[in-house]
Amino acid sequence: MNEPVPVVGRGFCYEDLRVGFRFRTHRRTIAEADVAGFVNLTWLTEELFTVADDSGRAIKGRPVPAALVYAFAEGLLLPTMQDTGLAFLNATIDVKAPTFVGDTIHVEAEVVECRLTSKGDRGLARFANRVVKQDGTVALEYNPLRLLKRR
Repeated sequence: MNEPVPVVGRGFCYEDLRVGFRFRTHRRTIAEADVAGFVNLTWLTEELFTVADDSGRAIKGRPVPAALVYAFAEGLLLPTMQDTGLAFLNATIDVKAPTFVGDTIHVEAEVVECRLTSKGDRGLARFANRVVKQDGTVALEYNPLRLLKRR
């Protein structure tokens, strides 16, 4: 009766990954309330995100801060590193297209680098992540380097 019970929903360990391994996340629709909450939390009070009147703006509609899109992408990816992710080390981010209130996003990820750390007790994995909108448009690309547990 005292044998360990496995935890459901554990993320990928270093050994689960190899260069070329691909996966995608579930989807998430971005609501007006998400933008309001994010803007209030972060103080990104740019009128582009806080004023509904879009007359005179190059971007029509209700755009979403790219920082929110990135944050939601990381949230969508969380199950892949739950209990196995040790550190987010770096990334470059490239905004490819605007995202708007009402857009539904998911993340498509591919492992582009895997290597053990110098101590060999954990591994580094770099991903090429694409945040994709419901119409197939890529909104954001970024390439996080993560430190992951080994089994």
